[in-house]
Amino acid sequence: MAEKSDSTPGSTSATTGQQNNSLFLTSFVEEIVRSPVNLVLVGIIALLVYKIVKSKIKSEEPLKEIKRLPKLHRDFTVEELKKYDGNGSDGRILVALNGSVYDVTRGAPYAVFAGRDASRGLATFTLESIKDEYDDLSDLEKRYDYVGKLLKPGEAPTNYSDEEDEGSQQETENKSDQQNTKSDICENVPKSKDD
Repeated sequence: MAEKSDSTPGSTSATTGQQNNSLFLTSFVEEIVRSPVNLVLVGIIALLVYKIVKSKIKSEEPLKEIKRLPKLHRDFTVEELKKYDGNGSDGRILVALNGSVYDVTRGAPYAVFAGRDASRGLATFTLESIKDEYDDLSDLEKRYDYVGKLLKPGEAPTNYSDEEDEGSQQETENKSDQQNTKSDICENVPKSKDD
């Protein structure tokens, strides 16, 4: 009896197709490996594909929500202000500007000024002029939430309530200016012989 072959016309063409595919892949790989230029090009393409895929995966990560800190209303000495440089437990960053203290925690791009009086540095656009002591400048203002005043040595802090409105900044500054003017006038009055 004649043996029957397991191969059918359909299976022969499938086997031939697989052989053609493997021959194509083998010759393709041989062409790439033979030439160093081709190896370099394949490496560059692989690197670019990796960077594109990595950047898409990274951009799909959810953005972290910035936690809001409770508003702060008080006055600070230069020493007290140094504690709010972003390294504290709450990460709060306060910056003094022209005698007023502002909370710049949200974006934190001003970390170089954190816990310091930034008035002179911002006015002159240089970090070299920043001082660690009280610095009196009389220009600049209005961009961040007003927190309180930077106290001069010996100056008493103001008590703030939570119900105060935005206009309280001007009232507080006006009271402070009036007190300073009164003290300046008292110092300049000539003393009598009885004093």
